Amino acid sequence: MMRAATALPWILLAGVVGYVGVEKQWPDAFSSSPTPAPITLNLPQPSENANPPALSGPISYAPAVAKAAPAVVNIYTTQTVKQNIDPFLEQWLRFHGQAAPRERSASSLGSGVIVSSDGYVLTNAHVVAGADEILVATHDGREVQAKLIGTDPDTDLAVLKIALSDLPALPFRQNPSAVGDVVLAIGNPFGVGQTVTQGIISALGRSGLGINTYEDFIQTDAAINPGNSGGALIDVQGNLMGINTAIYSRSGGSMGIGFAIAAPIAQQVLQEIIAHGHVVRGWLGIEIAGQSHRDGPPSRSKDSQVTVAAVMKGGPADRAGLKPGDEIINIEDKDVISADQVIRQIGGYKPNAKVTIVVRRDKEEKALTVTMGERPKAN
Repeated sequence: MMRAATALPWILLAGVVGYVGVEKQWPDAFSSSPTPAPITLNLPQPSENANPPALSGPISYAPAVAKAAPAVVNIYTTQTVKQNIDPFLEQWLRFHGQAAPRERSASSLGSGVIVSSDGYVLTNAHVVAGADEILVATHDGREVQAKLIGTDPDTDLAVLKIALSDLPALPFRQNPSAVGDVVLAIGNPFGVGQTVTQGIISALGRSGLGINTYEDFIQTDAAINPGNSGGALIDVQGNLMGINTAIYSRSGGSMGIGFAIAAPIAQQVLQEIIAHGHVVRGWLGIEIAGQSHRDGPPSRSKDSQVTVAAVMKGGPADRAGLKPGDEIINIEDKDVISADQVIRQIGGYKPNAKVTIVVRRDKEEKALTVTMGERPKAN
């Protein structure tokens, strides 16, 4: 700050000196120059309503936080981890009559969101993965063990159930979001306690990041740090917009690029896990090769072709007549632009649904009707 404040007067002074030096040469330099002709520009005329109305926002986001914060919980997990012991250390311990420890207890923390008054909690699957015990701490200071209802590793979501009364629940946002909307992230970063950060929606529909199998992320510049995983991304009315999941970072901390699982996906996964214990998705039984969005912007160029790399014998695709080498160009009248799109679209159909897939084979297009199978559970 000191260097910047000291340099500023020197910059202003240099401008003044330069102006005086040039002015002494003006009479001779321009005395014989002809007067330039005026330039006419064909500029558009402003309309009467060209000036938009002044934008105004809330003076404080406290009402939204007061509505949402009680429904955001801290999650603590413990698990027993097997560890390898150095052979020399093991011999030394045995020599001294001590047993070599083969297991150790590991703990981690994250966040979660109460989404129903009867105790269902949404969080990230990676927050509770491998946990032997899950403890939920509510905003009002209560602590209780949670039951794991189910996980969906493909979207990195998990559903817990806690047995407490008088629970506040956060409603899912129903209106569509837009880039530029103000958002608030609530969670427990680094275990310091519940924290609220503010930002905007930087982008919608982010996919092809390689984080999850099925991706439809909200990107935000609201600060998200370790421990925020599973916490809430809310709008300024206190509605749940997404579940905070991941960040792009070179340092391990927030760099203004965070990702939240969009509320529609979170709500669908919640309902599926409560109903079935897992998420039921369509399945073709194929491996595909093609450009994902992480490789660059989608296009219909040759480089973005999505082709069938392998077909499982006896699977839905095999029974429908798909073959390795087929280029998938259309699914249910929707043009294919990336491998990510194909994965998401196929997963969105239910088992036994009949889906028309158009492929290009030997320079000819063929329309095939596939009866969807059920995607096997992720391990």
